[in-house]
Amino acid sequence: MRWKWLVLLIVPLGLLASGCQKQVTVKLPTQAPTNFATPTKLATTTDRQRSKWLADFVQQKLLSKQGIYTTYLETAKRGKSASGHELLSESSGMWLQYLATTKQWATFRQFYRATKKTFDDHGQFSYRYDPRAKKRYRVNATLDDLRIIRALLTYDQMHQTTHYRQEARTRYQTLVNTSIKQGHLVDYYDMQSKKSTTTGSLAYFDFKTLKYFEQDTKADRKYYRDQLTVVKGGYLGDVFPLYAKSYQWTTSTYSSGSLNTSEALETLLHLAEIGQLKATSRRWLIQRVAKRDLENGYTTTGIVKVAGQSAANYALVAMIFAAENDQTHYQQAMQQVWRLQVNSHATDIFGAIGNAKTRQTYSYSNLTALNAALK
Repeated sequence: MRWKWLVLLIVPLGLLASGCQKQVTVKLPTQAPTNFATPTKLATTTDRQRSKWLADFVQQKLLSKQGIYTTYLETAKRGKSASGHELLSESSGMWLQYLATTKQWATFRQFYRATKKTFDDHGQFSYRYDPRAKKRYRVNATLDDLRIIRALLTYDQMHQTTHYRQEARTRYQTLVNTSIKQGHLVDYYDMQSKKSTTTGSLAYFDFKTLKYFEQDTKADRKYYRDQLTVVKGGYLGDVFPLYAKSYQWTTSTYSSGSLNTSEALETLLHLAEIGQLKATSRRWLIQRVAKRDLENGYTTTGIVKVAGQSAANYALVAMIFAAENDQTHYQQAMQQVWRLQVNSHATDIFGAIGNAKTRQTYSYSNLTALNAALK
């Protein structure tokens, strides 16, 4: 599960005032969305059965009328990071992606209406909502907005409609005026203070979605090239072939902070989806899956910072191999995902990715695994 929420709740020193700049209008791309749902048919019968158990758990135990619970068990107190039956736009975007890819059209439309009602904050999506306190946090997480926009485009591609294309454009236009100004993608924008941070997590650069909107004009194409240059520039080297955590736009420098593995893998996935995954990165992933030693956090030199295995991380690796159309290593990664699935009917979290004894299970792990199994 990503830990960005700890960062989002702290007001950073480097906030960038929005000012009274002229609002930018984004034109609807002339092309229909074409590459947002590309089933590669790598999943086996076992994957499909396991994913059915998982989908049943999500629908029966995590899904609410307002969104997806962050954890199955409710928590007595709220903390800096979301927990219990709080809702994240991250989870809603991932569930929408699942519904679109599995062609559940009516359910998708219903859940998207609920997503807007729960998270919409003047055109962008709040990253977090507490239904108990009826509190909507006033900041977004740019990747989560892009994930929801991507789901809308996936719906139109899979359904062969133009139902959500204009909605996706409107949502993207808000981001262009808040957290992707002049191509400078940053982590979030605060709707209350009208300011954005100046740091962009490299995991947030969803190139497939960005390119869809940044292809029709010379200026947009330059923004896209610059974004790709920023992410590629964060490469840590062939010895430890991952990428820096973030980029600071005001100083043109990269973070030297330790890496959360889920975020590091999101960066690799976004590169793999556009054919830009380095061979060194791919070999490193193959080694980690083979040795079953993909840890939850590393320093920038590759030293393990946070030990432990995560099904979500192996699911992300599986999606990277799927983007590479590599069935052998996709299957090896998915085997590690299912190793961490609860397969005992004696517990009320049967089918979940989680701990049968503690009954602890997180939406991020479940939804990442579910989407990985669709390949």
